[in-house]
This record gives sequence, C-alpha cells and structure tokens, in this order.
Amino acid sequence: MRESTEHVRRWESGALTHAVSDPFGQGPLPWERAGEGPRAGAASPAWGSPLGAPPGRSPGEESGGGRYPHPSARRPARPPVNLRAADDVGCQIKGFVTEGVAAPGATLDFRVTVDPPREFTIDVYRIGHFGGEGAKLLLSSPKLMGIRQPPPLVAGRTVSCHHWWLSWRLQVPPDWLPGCYVAVLTTADGEFRSHVPFTIRDDHPADLLLVLPDVTWQAYNLFPEDGRAGASLYHAWDTGGRLLGEQNAAITVCFDRPYAGSGLPLHAGHAYDFIRWAERYGYDLAYATARDLHAGRVDASRYRGLVFSGHDEYWSEPMRQAVETARDNGTSLVFLSANTMYWQVTLAPLPSGDSDRLLSCRKRQGPGRPALWREQGRPEQLLLGIQYAGRVPRPHPLIVRNAGHWLWEATGAREGDELPGLVAGEADRYYPRTPLPDSVSRVLLAHSPYRDVSGARRHQETSLYRAPSGAWVFASGTFAWSPALGRPGHVDPRIQKATANLLDRICKRD
Repeated sequence: MRESTEHVRRWESGALTHAVSDPFGQGPLPWERAGEGPRAGAASPAWGSPLGAPPGRSPGEESGGGRYPHPSARRPARPPVNLRAADDVGCQIKGFVTEGVAAPGATLDFRVTVDPPREFTIDVYRIGHFGGEGAKLLLSSPKLMGIRQPPPLVAGRTVSCHHWWLSWRLQVPPDWLPGCYVAVLTTADGEFRSHVPFTIRDDHPADLLLVLPDVTWQAYNLFPEDGRAGASLYHAWDTGGRLLGEQNAAITVCFDRPYAGSGLPLHAGHAYDFIRWAERYGYDLAYATARDLHAGRVDASRYRGLVFSGHDEYWSEPMRQAVETARDNGTSLVFLSANTMYWQVTLAPLPSGDSDRLLSCRKRQGPGRPALWREQGRPEQLLLGIQYAGRVPRPHPLIVRNAGHWLWEATGAREGDELPGLVAGEADRYYPRTPLPDSVSRVLLAHSPYRDVSGARRHQETSLYRAPSGAWVFASGTFAWSPALGRPGHVDPRIQKATANLLDRICKRD
C-alpha cells in the first residue's frame, strides 16, 4: 500500500540532505530547457560567458580538442510538458550502471525501474564547454520498455539493487572521448526524468588527470530517500520516517543502486564546473575515478598533475598511497575543495565477486581503530598542507594573502582584498601543532576569518607547497573554488586566472 499523502509530500523532493550539504546545489543542467516543463522559455546558461580568456590565452576549439563539432544541429525540442524529476518514493523512473567507468568500445549495462511500467528513452550527454552549452547530446536510445524492478534488497542498513534486470546495454562508440557523461532517463509520455552519471576513461597520457570522487558521492547517497529504507554513511530512517544521524546510519553502502533525488550525486556539479572551464581553455584532460585510484588503475607517471575538483572526503589506504607516491615521484596535486581525505574507508566485493562494490566506514560506531586519518597519526595536513577546520554556515569573503606570489599574478588581487562568497560550505586551515609535509617552499595564499555555526570566530586558509620531488601541491581550503571557475552566478575572474596560473605552471605552458 502507498504511503500517506503527507509522507509522500515530505520525501518526494529527494533533496532533504542535499539542501544542507552543498551551498551551491547541482547547478543548471543544459538539457533542462528547449521548451521542457517549468523551465520553458528560460535563458540558456552560458558557462563562463561573461568573461574573456585569462590574460595571455585565447579560447581554442571548444570542448574535446575539436573532435566534437559545435552543437549547431540539435534534436527538435519536445512539445512543452510538465516534465519533473522522478522521486525516491514513487521511483517513477530511476536507474544506475553496474560499472561506473568504461573505456571507448566497451559496454555499459543500465538497470532501470519504471513505475508504472511504460516506455522510456535514454539520452547520453558529455559534460563540457561546447560553445557555452555546458553539455552535448551524443546518442539517443530507441524507445525502451520499462518494467517495475523488484524492491531494493536491504541487509541491516545496506541497500542494494544489484538484482535488477538489465534494461539497456550501451556499446560505447570507439570515438567517444574520455570524460564525464550523464544519461538522461525520460518516460516516453514526457512526465518524469532522472539521471545516471558515468565516466569514460582510457590510459592515454595527458597533462592533467581529473579524479572524480565517486567514493565520496556514494557515501552521501541516501537512496531510496523515501523515509523508510534508504541509508547513507550519514543518515537512515526510523520506523516513523524520522531522519537519524551518523550514530544510526549505515556502516556499509553499496554502489549498485541509483543516486537519490534527481539521480546525480551530491557535489557532482563541482566537477562539472571545473570540466567546462578547463576544456574551454584547452587543458589536456584525462579522466578517472577514486575507485580507479583505489584499484591501481591509475599510472600517475602519465600525467603532470592530478586534479581533485570537488568534495573528496572519503579515502581508502590504496588511494592515499597512490597519491603520496605520485607526489613523491614528481606529479603535482591540485585540490580545489575542502574537507579532503577526512575519513578512511575500505572497499570490498559483493558476495557475487564483483569488486569494489561495497564501501565501509565505521565512523564512531563501536570499539576499534578510529576512522579519521588524523586520529591514526596520519593527518590530512601531511599531504594537503592544510586540513579540515569545520563548516561555514554562510558564505564569507576569501582574504588574499601574499598577493605578490606568482599564483595571484595578473589577477588584479591585492594584499588583503576580499573575494566575496569564496569561503563557503566547509573550510580548511593550517594547524600549527600538526606535522607538515616535507617541502622546499611553502606559502599560505589566503587567510579568511568567518563565524562557525556557534558564532565562534574561525579562519580558512589556502595552501601551496613544493615537494622535494618538484611536485606542486595546492589546496584551496573551500568548497567555493570550483564554482568560481564556471558556475553561473558564482564566477570570479580572479579565481579563474589564479587557477590558470597554477595549471599552466604544472603543465609547463609558456
């Protein structure tokens, strides 16, 4: 029997935890226009369009090094409909891919539930600049017959949909570029939509490797966010539909399930902001995920730098070892968010043998080894140069320090300048009593006071050091850095230029 109307109303938004965890939200999605639903007639967002190229740089061919043409020919707009996001109560249309990463020419298996059963389509987009469009439609499925899949399996607090039937198999075209992709699931009657993110990667060398934080994305995934069965490493529900905190949350979560709400991970928009900006200005990007890093599928010697563009809180021991080894061998590291590498996690296979599908983090539950890296004698600061300080309840300005440093060159920023709204979400700082990494040079590039949730005065800092290997390690210390690169309404040209200065030095551009 369906839940009561009040119960459905409370949870159908699928945004309960998202609203309080990411002050920037998902950001605009390019396919939510062209006469569709409540966005009918809305202006097309142009990522980065108010700004010219950073000084000394001209925008080159649009995203993907010119292998994708400018999006001049499009699919005709569907007739206006009341299209809305599927929710986790009705699960009108929800899905996932059994492998989140595939190579060009490989296959991706989509498992989709549709309630009530009806036809649906899948449109596949690649995230990028694409002349200010933000994404490009590359492929559309035929109409597919949807079924109502079995209910999720629940073991303790762990929810899995690995038993769902195959809905569609995508043979990835061999000419598809590595990158971030989003499959848009839409019921054929135009009523409901959901999303399935995935990554295409290969092993070709590149200047920069973007590492997508799929481990952290899954840690926050509350699917099904229905007031009953769903659980993340943060929340679960009691029998009355009340949200429970970490003490009663899941210890283990499964990758084989849709993402809650719209189907896009919390904080995924931060990666999309970086991609659109970096591809606009011609940076040579490769792509991988945190699970690739964990499994040893990343050869860091192929890249001049590894970029971590968004919130990346959950790290396994193999992830940390791989990144520390990369730094010590001369590969630079760029952390564009805050609260990185805070919790230690483990990854394990499903009982079926499928590898790295179960993510575990015990946190404060029960006796045993502490799950915080800093409580194990290996604080984050030993890698990042700074570490997590706390939440920032409302945006504060980032205060420029050491404005004569090359990172701030040609940005127009002066000593003590305030960059509005650039300290937001969460913040890192330097801890004087915590060990620092070995370095040949080290500088703090921002020192920004703010008030925490209790009203106490705190501060944020931005760090850069050079390791003995010659690798640069940059940590922004704030959630707001990536949105300042390319999110409409949050773009800051000083942050754009500072980031270009950093990446150009790492990539050895003139």
